[in-house]
Amino acid sequence: MPQTTSYGKRTLKTRLLNILSILTRALAVVAIIGTVVPLFPFEEWFVRVFDFPRLQLFCLALGSFILYLTLYYQHRKRGKFFLLLLAVVVIYQAINIYPYTMLAEVQTKQTERDPADTTQLSIMVSNVLMTNTKYSKLMGKVEDYQPDILLLLESDSVWQHALQPLMAHYPYRIEIPLHNTYGMHLYSKLPLRQKRVNYLLSKEIPSIKTYVQLRSGDWVELRGVHPKPPVPTEDGNSRKRDAEIILVGEDVSDSKYPVVVAGDFNDVAWSATTKLFQEVSGLLDPRIGRGFYSTFNANYPLLRWPLDHVFHSTHFKLVEMQRLSGIGSDHFPIYIKLSYEPDEKYEQTAPKADEGTQEEATETITEGIEEAKSTEQPATGTK
Repeated sequence: MPQTTSYGKRTLKTRLLNILSILTRALAVVAIIGTVVPLFPFEEWFVRVFDFPRLQLFCLALGSFILYLTLYYQHRKRGKFFLLLLAVVVIYQAINIYPYTMLAEVQTKQTERDPADTTQLSIMVSNVLMTNTKYSKLMGKVEDYQPDILLLLESDSVWQHALQPLMAHYPYRIEIPLHNTYGMHLYSKLPLRQKRVNYLLSKEIPSIKTYVQLRSGDWVELRGVHPKPPVPTEDGNSRKRDAEIILVGEDVSDSKYPVVVAGDFNDVAWSATTKLFQEVSGLLDPRIGRGFYSTFNANYPLLRWPLDHVFHSTHFKLVEMQRLSGIGSDHFPIYIKLSYEPDEKYEQTAPKADEGTQEEATETITEGIEEAKSTEQPATGTK
């Protein structure tokens, strides 16, 4: 009888090890495929979607490497090759996410000025989720943080009406209530001028261009963006999204003013498109050297990545930046306070374009315009 029990335990242990080995190899294959696929120069959604989970793929590859080495690896050529692939994946993904860890050097320097300085500008960006009805949660955040600028995305006329109690504090507004999940509202305590609503590639997708007057009297160019994501229910590829992002980058690169670009890019901070945007625009990313600030998806802790962004010119330094708690949306709000310090702008190094940057930018924009023409009547213009 004891022998049978011992044999049963050994059999159970063997089965568990076999299951764990199969699971380990399956996860490893997912990590390898998820790393290799986005290396191909295709814009289809099922390729570009793998740009998003860099951190998750890194964890998968690292965990698989450790488990495979511990439980399954044997001194065979096939085993060594598999481990080598996993090691390459771990290193490659680590390189991608490293800038957004506290181990990296910050791109935006921390200000040393007084917190009450009149040149500071605070901004809250929130994709509210159009169907979300927890209006009081957002209003609570606004009351707590008192941002100078409140930029809302996916906001419709219902949201516009629900936020009326806040309007006494935000006399300057740009309101674009839409029921297609691409509405946009910009509320400001500070004066605005040249309030423009642009439709860069689609008559359904607005973006905002305006100028904000700081309490010091200085004017800052502010852009609000929210392009379509590359998912089957929205766009089958990323061409229009990429083109819209780069179009904004090219436009602000010629600005004579300090610049802030904010919104839901539907693209992650480490993607090739976002990097190209930074090179074209010369804007800084305050997350670099500080953290991921992953704002989406608020409902799934293991599947989160940074989709909501605030970029700025070298005229600014950072006072503080936070990812706020949930408001019932699938996005967390993000809050940032910047200090306008133009005399010290040369202390910060802006991303620089290389020889192929302009060619790549032009190609990206051309592909996006062609895609817009083939799928809908493009609406380039302002309102």
